[in-house]
Amino acid sequence: MSAKNRHGIQTALTVLACSVLAACGSIKGMTSGLSDSKINPVNWITPYKIEIVQGNFVSREQVELLKPGMPRVQVREVLGTPLLTSVFHADRWDYVFTLKRQGVEPQALKFTVFFKNDLLERFEGDAMPSESEFISRLDSRRKLGKVPVLELTDEQLKAAEKKSATSSAAPATPPAPMAPPTASYPPLEGPAR
Repeated sequence: MSAKNRHGIQTALTVLACSVLAACGSIKGMTSGLSDSKINPVNWITPYKIEIVQGNFVSREQVELLKPGMPRVQVREVLGTPLLTSVFHADRWDYVFTLKRQGVEPQALKFTVFFKNDLLERFEGDAMPSESEFISRLDSRRKLGKVPVLELTDEQLKAAEKKSATSSAAPATPPAPMAPPTASYPPLEGPAR
């Protein structure tokens, strides 16, 4: 091995050793200047956790549409395809929904539909939220301000009418005729042989 290669390997090992030692430093040592302030340094280091949504959400409005005696096809149209169907329990469909988010308690909802002779016999499960309640649960972090009124006042309507009346009363100058664009296209067929 040449001296140049040995020097390169020694440099790489030195950089690796320094990186490992730096990684072994404590969080307390890195944030010692911040410990006296009101900032919680642990929040800086907490990794981001993605939202995990699994299953079928069934709303209270969907449950209210279910009536005993409905065929399977109609139940599937109302609730969607079930998350769980079992070979051993062919007359039972399970709808399970879970939502896991950072900083929020995990949500899990279960709803089961039972059939007899391919007709809906009964259903049971958790108390399902309405669609609006569910959406309000999802958007717990972002608080919107007051929504402005999207209507024109009487003064704004009168001003808009005056503006449109003055623009329509002015003689419109016709636009200058445009010359047709010149284009050259290649022949559709290749040269004759």
